[in-house]
Amino acid sequence: MARGFGGMPKNMNNMMKQFEKMQREMEKTQEELNSKTVESTSGGGAVKAVMNGQKELLELHIAEDIVDPEDIEMLQDLIIACINTAIKDVDQLQNKEMSKLTGGINIPGL
Repeated sequence: MARGFGGMPKNMNNMMKQFEKMQREMEKTQEELNSKTVESTSGGGAVKAVMNGQKELLELHIAEDIVDPEDIEMLQDLIIACINTAIKDVDQLQNKEMSKLTGGINIPGL
């Protein structure tokens, strides 16, 4: 059996190099994802949220005409729906970008 660095079989050495390359690519992809934003709306655009790839809420816009002091619950529901959709959109974006690197294999923690 051919031996590589440190007495490891050559194919194990190659596998380690491929893993390190994949790890660097994942780190680069994560950095790129962190700089991307997603925009979500609810209530036909009455509430809009902008979130980055780290799931941090960057902007929240509420149309003035939907603010009804008599119905705060509706406004709260619209805000919650909008933010939850933005979180799901970031998750989908992350999964899509990471699956390009992993070939669709689900690796826990990524």
